[in-house]
Amino acid sequence: MPSRLFQHDVLDQQVAIVTGGGTGIGAAITRELVAMGARVVIASRRPEHYARAAAGLSAELGVEVVGLPLDIRDRASVDSFVAAVIARFGRIDLLVNNGGGQFLAPAETIRPKGWDTVIQTNLTGTWNLTRAVFDAWMGENGGRVVNITMLTSRGFPGMAHSVAARAGVEAMSRTLAVEWAPRRVLVNCVSPGIILSSGMRNYPEGAEVARAMQSEIPLKRLGTVTEVAELVAFLASPGGAYITGQTLVVDGGRSLWGNTWPLPDDEDPAPVVIPSEPWEENEPG
Repeated sequence: MPSRLFQHDVLDQQVAIVTGGGTGIGAAITRELVAMGARVVIASRRPEHYARAAAGLSAELGVEVVGLPLDIRDRASVDSFVAAVIARFGRIDLLVNNGGGQFLAPAETIRPKGWDTVIQTNLTGTWNLTRAVFDAWMGENGGRVVNITMLTSRGFPGMAHSVAARAGVEAMSRTLAVEWAPRRVLVNCVSPGIILSSGMRNYPEGAEVARAMQSEIPLKRLGTVTEVAELVAFLASPGGAYITGQTLVVDGGRSLWGNTWPLPDDEDPAPVVIPSEPWEENEPG
């Protein structure tokens, strides 16, 4: 599948890691990078996730997508994973920290274990893998890191744990962009708004909530995983060579708009159909 924006060889022979690369935004990023000529490694804690996704993407794209085990919270697992990528490909040019996890809950109901798990996954896990890739390759050879976060400029009710972690990732990225600039390592964040992806299936009433949110977005529609993936691809391309330490928002204007400037809803709003990957369609539940 060719890229809509980039030449097929713009990332020729480059090696990219995409955590959470088998579903939703991660799978779309994987598709885009492969279409640009990159060799892509996806990772997950569970073999049934990364193995099925890697096989499905490889069959779809006609190019091998490698799947490897990885628990970003476990530094030994991170070190083993990075060593395996270097042993197989000899380099790591791009790291996309897309993997993470959270749950929707009012702040007063979040228990210590739930808070700690979300922080360890989304903040500490991002640090673990970023530092390991820097130590193993990018510190001496340069490279690019793109961290997928969330809308952090305003409050995010129901996600106090995750928005705190993602804001930490953005601050960390700004700091690393300065410290690692002499090493030719560019570090940026992409902050998606409400994106129509398979991840919405993880939340009760996901389609109904997504449909209601459309009216809160100035463009009056949800974003697509491809729109996020193409921005990540731009940051990985030669066009992104002078961008570092930035958080780029893909949200249809949602973070700019409050209730003080009403906008009319569409008379015929777009239907909401939550997509799924081919290898997810036959899963129970």
